[in-house]
Amino acid sequence: MTARKPSRNVPDPTATPSMPAATPLTSATPAAPAPAGPAATAATPAKRKKAAEKRAAASPPRPRRSGGRGVRPVRVLDDGDRGRLLAGEHHAPHELLGAHMVRGGVAVRVLRPFARSVTVLAKGLRAELHDDGDGLFSGLLPVPSVPEYQLLVAYDDNEIEVHDPYRFLPALGDLDLHLIGEGRHEELWTALGAQPMEHQGVAGTRFTVWAPNARGVRVVGDFNYWDGTGFPMRSLGSSGVWELFLPAIGEGALYKFDICRPDGSHTVRADPMARHTEVPPANASVVTASHHEWRDQEWMAHRGDVPVHEAPLSVYEVHLPSWRPGLTYRQLADQLPSYVRDLGFTHVELMPVSEHPFGGSWGYQVTGFYAPTSRMGSPDDFRHLIDALHRSGIGVIVDWVPAHFPRDDWALAEFDGRPLYEHSDPTRAAHPDWGTLEFDFGRTEVRNFLVANATYWCEEFHIDGLRVDAVASMLYLDYSREDGEWAPNEHGGRENLDAVAFLQEMNATVYRRNPGVVTIAEESTAWDGVTRATHHVGPGGFGGLGFGLKWNMGWMHDSLEYVSKEPVHRKYHHNEMTFSMVYAYSENYVLPISHDEVVHGKRSLVSKMPGDWWQQRANHRAYLGFMWAHPGKQLLFMGQEFAQGAEWSEGHGPDWWLLDPSYAAESDHRGVRTLVSDLNRVYGNTPALWQRDTVPEGFSWVVGDAAEDNAFAFLRYDAHGAPLLAVCNFSPVVRHDYRLGVPDVLGAPVAWAEVLNTDAAQYGGSDVRSTGPLKPESVGAHGRPASILLTLPPLATVWLQPL
Repeated sequence: MTARKPSRNVPDPTATPSMPAATPLTSATPAAPAPAGPAATAATPAKRKKAAEKRAAASPPRPRRSGGRGVRPVRVLDDGDRGRLLAGEHHAPHELLGAHMVRGGVAVRVLRPFARSVTVLAKGLRAELHDDGDGLFSGLLPVPSVPEYQLLVAYDDNEIEVHDPYRFLPALGDLDLHLIGEGRHEELWTALGAQPMEHQGVAGTRFTVWAPNARGVRVVGDFNYWDGTGFPMRSLGSSGVWELFLPAIGEGALYKFDICRPDGSHTVRADPMARHTEVPPANASVVTASHHEWRDQEWMAHRGDVPVHEAPLSVYEVHLPSWRPGLTYRQLADQLPSYVRDLGFTHVELMPVSEHPFGGSWGYQVTGFYAPTSRMGSPDDFRHLIDALHRSGIGVIVDWVPAHFPRDDWALAEFDGRPLYEHSDPTRAAHPDWGTLEFDFGRTEVRNFLVANATYWCEEFHIDGLRVDAVASMLYLDYSREDGEWAPNEHGGRENLDAVAFLQEMNATVYRRNPGVVTIAEESTAWDGVTRATHHVGPGGFGGLGFGLKWNMGWMHDSLEYVSKEPVHRKYHHNEMTFSMVYAYSENYVLPISHDEVVHGKRSLVSKMPGDWWQQRANHRAYLGFMWAHPGKQLLFMGQEFAQGAEWSEGHGPDWWLLDPSYAAESDHRGVRTLVSDLNRVYGNTPALWQRDTVPEGFSWVVGDAAEDNAFAFLRYDAHGAPLLAVCNFSPVVRHDYRLGVPDVLGAPVAWAEVLNTDAAQYGGSDVRSTGPLKPESVGAHGRPASILLTLPPLATVWLQPL
C-alpha cells in the first residue's frame, strides 16, 4: 500500500496533533515499527508496497486487527462538546460522531452507553476502538478513505452488529426544509415524523421533528430501552427541524423525542406528526407505513361529478368506539356499511378519529392529529373501513378539530420548552371553555401543520369531507372572554385575523388538491360569508371563509324549542319554525341533529317531545319529516333513527336491544327506523328536495302563518320546476278537508298524491290518510287559483307530489 501524503487541508480537530500517518496492519504478518527519521520514512514505501503485493498474491487478505499500533487514539473531545453531547444538548452530533477524514486516516467516534467495547467492521477491516469513558469510543483507522462500515457493539451479556447512524447524510432534502420554513409544505407528513425508508442503500427509519427552541433533541424508544443518550439528532439549520436516520429500525417500533429545553431541563414528547400511536392510556408514537390496496377507484373517480350543494346529502353521525362497543375497524367494516346503506344515508360523519388520550372527550381533545385512534386498530385497518363504506356507495366525513389541543405534558403544550403550537400570549393561548390551548394561527409553521393535516386525511385516507369543529371559537378574540381578557386586532376589531387567514388557506388548499371533497363549518354565530368563496369580499371587508357547507345551528335551536312545547303552546312559538327561511340562503346549510343535542341532560330526540309515548313518537316522526323537507342537507346522530329514549353515552352507545324482536315495544322503535329509511329513499329519488337547496327558487311557502292550527305547508322545486308539497300538522288533532293552494305543473292543473306520511301504520302511526288522488279545485287559496282538500293526520308530516 502506498503511503499517503499528509493532507494540505486544515487538520481535523479530532486528530491527534502532529500524529504521523498510520499504516494498516494485517493479521498475516506483524508489522515492525517504522524506521525513525525522514530519510527512512521516504525510503520505505516502495518496499512495503512490493511486500504487501506478494502477500496478497499468496493468500486472500484477512481482517486487520485492532491494537495499539493499528488503531491510534484521536484527540479527546473538549469538555464543552463532550458535556453537551452527553447531556443531549448538542446541535450537531454528526460532527463529533461517526467517521471523518482527518490527517493520517479516518477518525471514528461512537457513543454507546453501557457498551463494553465497540469494534469497527468493514471489508478487510476489524478495528476495536479505544474506550474514552462515558460510553464514548474512538480511534484513528489507518485507511485512505471512509469505508462502508458497521459496528460490533459488545455488552456484558451480548454483542450486536449495527450500522452507525452517524455515517449517514441528512435524509431530508433542502426543498423540504425550504417549504417547511415558508409554511407551504402541503405534504408535511412526508417530511416530518417517522418515515421508514431506504437511505444510502440501508433500510431504516428517518426521524424528524420541528423543535426550534430546543437546545438538543434525542430519539428514545423500545429499541434503545428508552435511553436516548446514544441517539442525539442533528439540527438542520434555521428550519428548526432535527433529523436522525436510524438503520434497522422499522414498522412497529415505539418512539418519542427527548427534548432539551432552553433552560437545560428535559421533556419526553410524543411525535406531533406520528401516524400511529399506542393504545391509550399509553402514549408512545409508533413507526408505521401503509400497505393498504385501495379498491374504491370508481367512488373516487365520480364523487365530485355533482357539486355537493346540488346533490343529495343525508348524513348519519357516528361515534365509532360506541356504535357497537368493542368492534375493531375491520369488524365495523362488516357491519356499518350495510346498516347505513339499508337506512339510505348518503354519508356517515365520524366523530373525531384522531388520537386522543381521554375517551370522555369523544375525540375532541386531540393529541395525535395525524394518527387515527388505535383503540380500534391500525391506520390501515381504518383505511379498510373507509374503503368498505365507499364500495357500498357511502361517503365519509370526519370531524376535524383545529381550534385547540389539550395540555398533556407529553404532547404539544410548550413542546420544546416554550410556547410553540400555542400562542405566546397566555391570554390568547388559553381556551376559556375547555381548559385547553388554542393554536397560534399566525405562525407559519403551525398553520402549515394544520393545513397539511386537513389534506392528509383527504389524501391518505380518502376522506370525502371535513366537518370543522368549534369554528366560532377560532374567529373571535373575545370568544367566552370578558372585557379586559382580550385585546382587539390591529384594526380595533374583535375578529381573529390569523384564524380567518388560516381557515381561508385551509379551505383553498383542500379544494384545490382534492376535487369532490367538502368542508363543513360548525359555526354558531352569524359570521358573514362562511360558505362564500375566499376571494369574494363581503360587506364586513373580509373574503369568504371558503367552506362548502355550514351547520345551521339557528334552525336546530329554534325548531327543537318549538317541538319541545306542548301543542297547546306551540302557536306562541310558531315563528321559531318559520324564521329559518329568513336567512336560509345566506349560507349553504346542513340541518344538524347531532350528538351535542342528545347528551348532558338535553335528552334524546324522542324524549324532548311532549305527551305520552305514542305522542312522543308521533312528534319525533313529524319532526323528521319536516327536517328532511326543509332546505338544507340532513344530519342525524346514531340512535335517533330508532327513537332511543335514553341519552347517548360514550360508555355503551345506542340501545340496540330496543330493536330486539323479543322486546315488547320493538315495533315502536323499528317503525321509526323504517320511516328514516323511507325518508332517505324518497329524498334521494326526489331532486326537488336537494337540487336547489341554496337558492330561493327552490322553495315557496304555501301557508306559513297557520299558528292557530300548528300547521305549515311549503313547496320544494327541482331545477326543472317539478314540485314536492310538504305539509306538517304539529297538533294532536286530525284536520279534515284542510284546503291548500297548489300551483299548476307545466301550465296545467294536476292531481296530487301522498308519497310519504309519517302517520302511516308501518311507522307506528294511526294511519290517517288522504285516500286516492287529490284533484285540484278551482277555488283560490293562499294566493293560488286552484287548491286541494286533504286530511291532515295528527302530529304528522305528509309529502305529496303531482301525478
